[in-house]
Amino acid sequence: MSATENANVPVEKLVTGIEGFDLISQGGLPSGRTTLVTGTAGSAKTVFAAQFLAEGIRKDGAPGVFVTFEEASEDIRKNLLSMGWTIAEWERRGLWRFVDASPQPGEDTIEIGEFDLGPLLARIEHAVNMVGARRISIDSLGAVFSQFVNAAIVRSELRRLGVALKGLGVTALMTSERTEEYGEIARFGVEEFVADNVVILRNVLEEEKRRRTIEILKFRGAGHQKGEYPFTVLPDQGIIVIPISAIELKQRSTQTRVTSGVVDLDRMCGGGFFRDSLILVSGATGCGKTLLTTEFIKGGALKGEKCLLLAYEESREQLIRNAIGWGIDFEALEKDGLLKVVCAYPESAGLEDHLINMKSEIDRFKPDRLAVDSVSALERVGTRGGFREFIISLASFVKHREIPGMFTATTATLMGGPSVTESHFSSITDTIILLRYVEMLGEMRRGITVLKMRGSRHEKDIREFSIDENGMHIGKPFRNVVGILTGKPEYLSREESDRLAGMFQE
Repeated sequence: MSATENANVPVEKLVTGIEGFDLISQGGLPSGRTTLVTGTAGSAKTVFAAQFLAEGIRKDGAPGVFVTFEEASEDIRKNLLSMGWTIAEWERRGLWRFVDASPQPGEDTIEIGEFDLGPLLARIEHAVNMVGARRISIDSLGAVFSQFVNAAIVRSELRRLGVALKGLGVTALMTSERTEEYGEIARFGVEEFVADNVVILRNVLEEEKRRRTIEILKFRGAGHQKGEYPFTVLPDQGIIVIPISAIELKQRSTQTRVTSGVVDLDRMCGGGFFRDSLILVSGATGCGKTLLTTEFIKGGALKGEKCLLLAYEESREQLIRNAIGWGIDFEALEKDGLLKVVCAYPESAGLEDHLINMKSEIDRFKPDRLAVDSVSALERVGTRGGFREFIISLASFVKHREIPGMFTATTATLMGGPSVTESHFSSITDTIILLRYVEMLGEMRRGITVLKMRGSRHEKDIREFSIDENGMHIGKPFRNVVGILTGKPEYLSREESDRLAGMFQE
């Protein structure tokens, strides 16, 4: 093929196998080229480099070479066992080979001016040929720079390394350390110029919480998604990127209705919820949100539907006790395979970890309906931006499963008011149900209203409801009270109420 013809051929991509990354990279890393992965300490650079090789072996049986300048190969084997990567076994099978250039015990680090990568290149080429590698990871360039004072020589030698790797026909990944999350691309200021592609990993401390993100800064001659995307590192799985940009509005819609579990609420909603709808139940603590999710589960179970309850405020024992108090036996439903209850303390993991676990539970159990009580409890373990991304990702995932999902959110005050969850969730939900306390003549009552019902007519009244051992009972509308939803209810005389009603009729 001539040079002109070759210039018209698009850059091929090599699928990395790293979950989510191949989506934001639009197919993986540019094949046959070198990619620099840079980040501060603790940003998961070594994990990324190792996972690039591990996924090639696991998914395609493609051998790889790992060049280490910092950690000894034995330490890397041990450290990565937690990811489920049996490197020692892969070495025995000829699928993984180390080139260990790490400092040896007792070896002094001496700064020198001259630098020659020739011997190292010979070792790398030998390792590549021994296993027939098509993937290679080098960790890390910073360890090389720390030994030499002449950056110009090192840069020249690194270019030589890049040319040599391209000549071997491998797709290479090199790591380098940064000193700041949003400063220079790499620590020594020249690493990014010897690589075709640059990927930045960040581990930002914001609002006393750590949040990992990944950004593809450049792919020479190839497309990719722009911006930062959250990721997490999980045992037995490694890095999982959460590609918000890959969310597509392609979910189908249905006119099929499902019951809320409360006959009168179904009537208020015009016949029940749509089967593929997201329902947000908002209210103050103790006003009946958990009861409504319990009724929702009961309504599904009575029709033989599998229900999944993800709880983040109460323990399993509390939920079972509460349900029994309302005449619903969760344990019996679980034995019949109609219910699965999963409880987790919000602070037990980061938002990204919770999201991955929620998706896994949904995929494993394959429920016909889902309840999350409460999603607002997870606000406190993430930043505002991170929580917004979490909500969008979770909502999109449930929508594409075409199952009804009920999510509860706790308001900031007892009398109502907006919350972070509502502000992020309200625009993407199909139905919003508000539960409110109503103070009338020195007595606290409860009110319920359907604020929003996308694609359907619904009742506009704010109705009083009560709770007893048989669950929720919805009564008549409040007729002599205004200001319920604003949290400032005001009792009106019959004359004032009739006058206002007449104004609306006109």
